[in-house]
Amino acid sequence: MASEFQRTKLQDMFDAFDVNGDGCLEEEDFEALATRWSRLPRVRTDAELATRVESVLRGWWQQLAEAVDADNDGRIDMDDLLAMVDRLPSMKGAVAATADTVFDAVDENGDGRISRSEHQQLVDLWHGRETTTEDVFDRLDRDADGHLGRSEFAELWIQFWISDDPAEPGNYMCGPVAGRSPR
Repeated sequence: MASEFQRTKLQDMFDAFDVNGDGCLEEEDFEALATRWSRLPRVRTDAELATRVESVLRGWWQQLAEAVDADNDGRIDMDDLLAMVDRLPSMKGAVAATADTVFDAVDENGDGRISRSEHQQLVDLWHGRETTTEDVFDRLDRDADGHLGRSEFAELWIQFWISDDPAEPGNYMCGPVAGRSPR
């Protein structure tokens, strides 16, 4: 069963994805999310990457619908999402694969690293608005080299989706968690 920390961590994401604010995620919400992601500079200019991003985002919807929409009404509430989170530890490969596509989409200059500003863009895109991140990037960048490499990013991404330990830095991958200090 998902922890209260996981619920808190994912609530902002859920609210940002729920475009019409009705308390449920529907396929249209993921279509809107795909549209938001299509505005990223690399996604706009790289057709193969655009296809991958759209496939991942629509795939998130398909996974949710197939796994937790028991009544087949096409609507996923927060409890349904958390039921999916309970399944993710057995799906680390799939979670890591989405990290790879997200990395490529956010790596604006294509240098194989996510900078502080590129991470900020990810957080803003994730939330659908400009979001204050405080010192989140510093927590994520454990080797303090000023960027996140691909494997570092994948590890943090997996932590975000699977971890219920507030001390793990990946839990702050998509910005601050309400009521929790990133330090």
